[in-house]
Amino acid sequence: MSASIFPHNRRMRALAARLMWAVLGCTVFGIAARAATAGPEPSAQAARSIIVALADKPEPIATAGSTPRGYDGLPNYTGGSRAVSTAAELARDYALQEISAWTIEPLRLRCMLYEIPATADRDQLLARLRADRRVRLAQPQQYFETLSAADHTNARHGVRPAAAPGTYNDPYIGLQSGFAAIKAGLVQRWADGSGVRIALIDAGVDAGHPDLQGRIAEQRDFVANAATPVGAERHGTEVAGVIAAVANNGIGIVGIAPGARVLAYRACWALRAGEDPARCDTFTVAQALGAAITANARIINLSLGGPSDPLLEQLTDYAVKHGAIVVGAVPPDGRMDGFPVDVPGVIAVVSTGDPRPNAAVLVAPGNQVLTLEPDGHYDYASGSSLAAAHVSGAVALLLQIDPGLDARGVHALLSRSQHSADVPIDVCAAAESLRHRDSECGEIPAAARLGRAMH
Repeated sequence: MSASIFPHNRRMRALAARLMWAVLGCTVFGIAARAATAGPEPSAQAARSIIVALADKPEPIATAGSTPRGYDGLPNYTGGSRAVSTAAELARDYALQEISAWTIEPLRLRCMLYEIPATADRDQLLARLRADRRVRLAQPQQYFETLSAADHTNARHGVRPAAAPGTYNDPYIGLQSGFAAIKAGLVQRWADGSGVRIALIDAGVDAGHPDLQGRIAEQRDFVANAATPVGAERHGTEVAGVIAAVANNGIGIVGIAPGARVLAYRACWALRAGEDPARCDTFTVAQALGAAITANARIINLSLGGPSDPLLEQLTDYAVKHGAIVVGAVPPDGRMDGFPVDVPGVIAVVSTGDPRPNAAVLVAPGNQVLTLEPDGHYDYASGSSLAAAHVSGAVALLLQIDPGLDARGVHALLSRSQHSADVPIDVCAAAESLRHRDSECGEIPAAARLGRAMH
């Protein structure tokens, strides 16, 4: 269970004292209980679940996704009549039970989630399906995990204020070492991410958090039944906070791009209340990616990782080729052979201090990051999930300055901003390159402090 520090309540007037004690290394914790949806253990379900795709004419993408309780109560998003007929033939021919189906309009595919017979050998069955001329894609249902965990080391050992006093009225800004490390506050003199839409494919986000008010443009739940409210979960709320927490609202922290609008697509669920990692599967992530593409999200944040996945690779490749900038987290072991970082064009991000793979990756803060927790709380967390969130926010700042940037250009700018392989990105240096200005990434002038109205 994660302990939550800095609860948002009427004791905010005592914040100065708390901040002082945190700097001295004292621990200040307040416990907050959280509820989460229990999901299936993938070891049992994955062995009998497959995804098969057929050619189909364009149809609307489903508005609801799977449920971790067995995909019950779902409408059948059937697609074209020929594809429906072919799917029924496949089910008869291979003794498959269709659990759900949906159409991916951008790829012109109808996808079915099938359950195979208990006695069937899944690998052999998939080989037969791939050889069937009616089938465009056949693969296992695969599982993915979010890449962060609660981290109270920072609070126990103390931190030093990392931003210029008086720049913001958000009281915890001095504890945001990652925010300061990439020089986000300096860029916010010129840009705050306004007009940029970021699709967050993750666990549920607490849109009611005081530090996210007005930042969540859309919420959709691809885990639970459409009639079930979107759940507020730890990981999704943390990532959303790093990206877009409201600035200058007198509470909490500041997001890297506080003017950006977040499309919160719940594709992952916590297996146990308040614990990591959250779990995702091919079915839910595919639907969320389809929704992000349809919504023309300029940035897609994937703070998760797992095996290579043919369907998700196709969707991500489509998104990249049609202008989306996809940011993915590198697992802590540095492996680059799994989704999403194995997809060409995805901007892969490692956390400062993690093993750096022999590949073109960006480095961003991911250790002891102070961010949001459900129910109006704040806490520290660590992992490449948070590093990816820093980069997504940085990209939003750059896109506001130059909306014509593509993934290659963004990667080049941020990569050049790293003075060595082990230091994080410098978004201010990247912004200077776009604005053709020099030497503007020093201390914020006094005249600029508190002078910029943030959204």
